[in-house]
Amino acid sequence: MSELIHPVILCGGGGTRLWPMSRPARPKPFLPLLGERTLFQQALDRVSDGSIFAGPTVVAGEAHVGHIREQGGDVLSLIVEPCGRNTAPAIALAAARLPDDAVMLVCPSDHHIGDVPAFVAGAQAAAHLAKSGCLVAFGIAPDRPETGYGYLQRGDPMEGGFVLDRFVEKPDRARAEQFLADGRFSWNGGIFAFTAGRFMEELSRHRPEMAEAVRQAVAAGASDGATFRPDAGPFEGIAGESVDYAVMENTDRAAMVPVSMGWSDIGNWQALHEARAAGGAEAQGNVAEPLHELASCSNVMAVSDGPRISVVGLDGVIVVVDGDEVLVTSADGAQAVGQLAGAKGK
Repeated sequence: MSELIHPVILCGGGGTRLWPMSRPARPKPFLPLLGERTLFQQALDRVSDGSIFAGPTVVAGEAHVGHIREQGGDVLSLIVEPCGRNTAPAIALAAARLPDDAVMLVCPSDHHIGDVPAFVAGAQAAAHLAKSGCLVAFGIAPDRPETGYGYLQRGDPMEGGFVLDRFVEKPDRARAEQFLADGRFSWNGGIFAFTAGRFMEELSRHRPEMAEAVRQAVAAGASDGATFRPDAGPFEGIAGESVDYAVMENTDRAAMVPVSMGWSDIGNWQALHEARAAGGAEAQGNVAEPLHELASCSNVMAVSDGPRISVVGLDGVIVVVDGDEVLVTSADGAQAVGQLAGAKGK
């Protein structure tokens, strides 16, 4: 078995939750939200150590090929989905093209990880468990009773990790507080490790029609340099489903590796505010570039692609200017930004 870990980076998104900066044509993976490199480029950077990781495979839709090639280079291995069918079929496309014994590390392209060495150590621990036949989830160490994430409950210890007892849907506030106090619960960060062969075996066991359709799509697909396009016919017939529901919640080989790595899914403007504040904020919790002026404010973030923003006397507010669009939201309202008509391109 190859000792290298094979990263599989999933690209996509509707570009709604960080509207107006993120749009359907250029969703958040391809934006430089934290530093000069985009979230997608940072995802590539995290797996760039050739002594640990093989060259990454990116799975994405046709709409994002241009961004991927522009930001990742022409030699990057790319699988272009004929249509979006959620994460289980996307991962299966990569698994069907890798050797059975290849350890896959499945990573979203739009998350922030502040502690890269901790991420790499977690990947190596997960790879060890994957080689023994486990399907491994990263369990993100929770630092607050978050209601916006799913949770993982760990069971008995294993070498390098734990048995994964169960997945838990996004809880209400009271249950989230119970999870935090319990100590056995981690956030589900959507990062997984398993061998390609084991994943396809489990997919065949629990979603046989999906597994067969993916195999057919790959067998009839075509390569153009480093770009592979599966056959659209079989793939379009797949009922979309997440890897959590299709495989991870059904397998009897689930394991988890707990990791504390400064993780955020940057799922809304408040999450971005928190991530930027962790890298340096004013004493009042404000985050803004020098161009902007915040007077008598606390916990305010100002983001603009040009026009100056001035805010006076407010707390817990986010102001975003992008082109001819302006967003003003409270921190609590940031979760609902994706519901705006403008964010959906209407």
